[in-house]
Amino acid sequence: MTQRRSPPPKRRRVSRPRPSSASPPSLAASSSPASPPPPPPPRSPLRGRRRPPLRPPPIGEVNPNLLLDLASSSSIPSLTSPISVLEPKEEGIGNPKPLKPTKRIESSSDDEDDEEEEEQELETVQADFGFFDPKPGDFHGAKLLLQSYLDNEPWDLSGFVDLVLNQTTVGTVVRLDGYDDDNEGDGDNGSSGGDDDEDLYGVVTALNLKRYAEHKCIKELKKFLLGVCRDENTKKKLKLLLEEQASQVGLLVSQRFVNCPYQLVPPLYDALFDEVSWATEDEPTQELRDSFRFKSYLLISRIYERDPNKPKGKRSVNQDEPVIYIKAEDEIFHELSTWSFTFPVHAEQLVPDDLKNYRQMGLVLVVKADDVPKFRDKLKSLVAAES
Repeated sequence: MTQRRSPPPKRRRVSRPRPSSASPPSLAASSSPASPPPPPPPRSPLRGRRRPPLRPPPIGEVNPNLLLDLASSSSIPSLTSPISVLEPKEEGIGNPKPLKPTKRIESSSDDEDDEEEEEQELETVQADFGFFDPKPGDFHGAKLLLQSYLDNEPWDLSGFVDLVLNQTTVGTVVRLDGYDDDNEGDGDNGSSGGDDDEDLYGVVTALNLKRYAEHKCIKELKKFLLGVCRDENTKKKLKLLLEEQASQVGLLVSQRFVNCPYQLVPPLYDALFDEVSWATEDEPTQELRDSFRFKSYLLISRIYERDPNKPKGKRSVNQDEPVIYIKAEDEIFHELSTWSFTFPVHAEQLVPDDLKNYRQMGLVLVVKADDVPKFRDKLKSLVAAES
């Protein structure tokens, strides 16, 4: 049975309990009185350690259309909250900036007729989101999320998805809660196979480039990155990172639909980096433990960059911004990066009207693992300011 996980608000290493792999903590167990704890057992590696339960704050409104966040974008309990969803009238990738919660309002004045018409289209629904361990049954949903990870490059995407899903100690998938309990036991050939595509909202993991270096998909990924990097000095740094330093580099894969509530993002990254830290202690072999001692993270994402060949549009609300980040956390990663580069994206994309003067670009950047605490703090502050 897949175990739902939940990151604590603060983790203290001296007091963190080490749950048994046979009896992971649960919401029910955490709420019942506990007998005095027995003396701590001898320390032994645990592959499936999970964090104590925590219920995050309610989330706001989200766009219900499964519009793929084409920028490359554990475990918490299920998130339950009333969500107002807006049915968009036009096709596209949605607002590339973080989704902001909007409360449903009733018509109350003649001065806001246009806004009221839009608000009256809102519909309140109930949505439960949960973070879960990856599993083979997530294959089709994960492949859908990652289908444009390397632009339109033909490569071993299926093999890459297998790597992501087979690494269960570090990695998380986000889906509507209740799916796992209702469809447990269904495999790739089960009737629920198509439901994975509908219920999977995000995936995040970190893959050691040296550990998986002999896999076809990783070889093709490295070749792709070296091919799209045009600056020779940057290419030298990239080649060094992909080859000599590969054993200490984590490929941070983070992909989600734009209607995945942005309030989930901080606990999602907290979960990832906590699992990386725990894996350095709990993996069964020294080789596996060392494979998660990252010194750098490599990210592949997407941004919108102002097109110098197009004049500023009168309707563009972002015309003064040289760069628009499709995912809010990418701006923080970019700010903390030691080096980065961009490359043109060739896959066809629908561009919102207010971004007609922008072009979508691939973004590759490297962040030191020592800067992860800064990233986590900045991300929480950003989401709090948007709420």
